[in-house]
Amino acid sequence: MVAFVGLTGGVGAGKSTALDALERLGVPTLSADAVVHELYRSAELHDEIRARWGGEVIAADGTVDRAAVARRAFASEDERRWLEGTLWPRVGERVAAWREEVARSEVPSSVAVVEVPLLFEAGLQDAYDATIAVVADEETRARRAGERGHEAVDERVARQLPQDEKARRATHVVTNDGTVDDLRRELSAVLEKLRG
Repeated sequence: MVAFVGLTGGVGAGKSTALDALERLGVPTLSADAVVHELYRSAELHDEIRARWGGEVIAADGTVDRAAVARRAFASEDERRWLEGTLWPRVGERVAAWREEVARSEVPSSVAVVEVPLLFEAGLQDAYDATIAVVADEETRARRAGERGHEAVDERVARQLPQDEKARRATHVVTNDGTVDDLRRELSAVLEKLRG
């Protein structure tokens, strides 16, 4: 039996770093954000987004301009709901297919992890056997978010639960204020509990 684990955290907490560390520890991983990136490259979603918001959300090379989509989606509750309603079911299908692939693997892992930024906000926690919240101090998070040039950071933060609440709801919490080695050690300890 594979323990199916949802990984979450606030903007700049280091979810991607944690996911990479888990992969290096031999855990099958999937990023919901990476799935969204794939979907944006699909012809089907491209056409739906263009039909909704017009050519201004399409880049010069013909691909979906994610920054322009973010500006449109965060401009109003209706637009955000439309985008989420368009994306989330497709992401859910991809996650379910990946979970089946992991379970059928010749050398199945005892743990598989999916990074889901809005895990609790979207009410998806019950789809997982356990959850991990990655947390970091506010100064570190702000610096990381700024370095990554996240579009509409304030809007993204506003629609997420505070990280203390994510930590309270999570099965396990890891702190990502130190080095990658520190984070890897914390994650290794969590994996031991999950495998136990």
